[in-house]
Amino acid sequence: MVHPTAIVHPKAQIDSTAEIGPFAVVEEYVRLGEGCRVGPHVHLTGHTTIGPNNSFHSGCVIGDAPQDLKYQNEPTRLRIGSHNLFREHVTVHRSNRTDEETVIGSHNFLMANSHVGHNARLGDHVILANGALVAGHVVVSDRAFISGNCLVHQFVRVGTLSLMQGGSAISKDLPPYTIARGDNGICGLNVIGLRRAGFTSQQRLELKRLYRRLFRSGLNLRAALEQARAEFNSDIARLLLEFVADSKRGVCRDTGLAGGDYE
Repeated sequence: MVHPTAIVHPKAQIDSTAEIGPFAVVEEYVRLGEGCRVGPHVHLTGHTTIGPNNSFHSGCVIGDAPQDLKYQNEPTRLRIGSHNLFREHVTVHRSNRTDEETVIGSHNFLMANSHVGHNARLGDHVILANGALVAGHVVVSDRAFISGNCLVHQFVRVGTLSLMQGGSAISKDLPPYTIARGDNGICGLNVIGLRRAGFTSQQRLELKRLYRRLFRSGLNLRAALEQARAEFNSDIARLLLEFVADSKRGVCRDTGLAGGDYE
């Protein structure tokens, strides 16, 4: 299952069901799980552990050194779950410290030329569209959608079921269920994503009311948060409330442009 032109280190741990294509390079400390497919000119390097049924298209570089001037070639790590799809020329860097790792969860779709920086953590069912750039130490929660050519600053959190419109950029936390627009702006709820995730009309209405309470009430965020905590107590509401309360960088603010994202 290994193409004769591929270079695979004899100490690399490769499952017998994995397929490795022409001119691919798999280095010494890579562990490649069952059913993985490694396309042409893919480079798997570093202390990288890859679970089952991942697919790497042409030109991916996975597990290379972090782009961090403080990094001194320590044996840092990258861990990848299962059933992820990495399209052409995706880059994912290993961590910059031995006590942390870069983590890619499962069932994620990383489109061509997207990038995940060192120490970042992607949950499950995340989509990074073409050219999306996720910097170091970023946390992307489950089912987030980061559109083409978006920029996510280091240490930012991207909330569950949030969406970034194409070309948007954030250096503050993006709350769950919301849509990012422009620079550090949000413009309402990701209603389509909520529907696809099975949220009922009653749940979506509750989140609509909570969004308005937090971001369109005219109050400062701390006061709005205190009022909302007294009014909203469902699990989905608490997820949003706790995300906002726990933010250390601050959260993206409403732009006042609904843009058709409400029902």
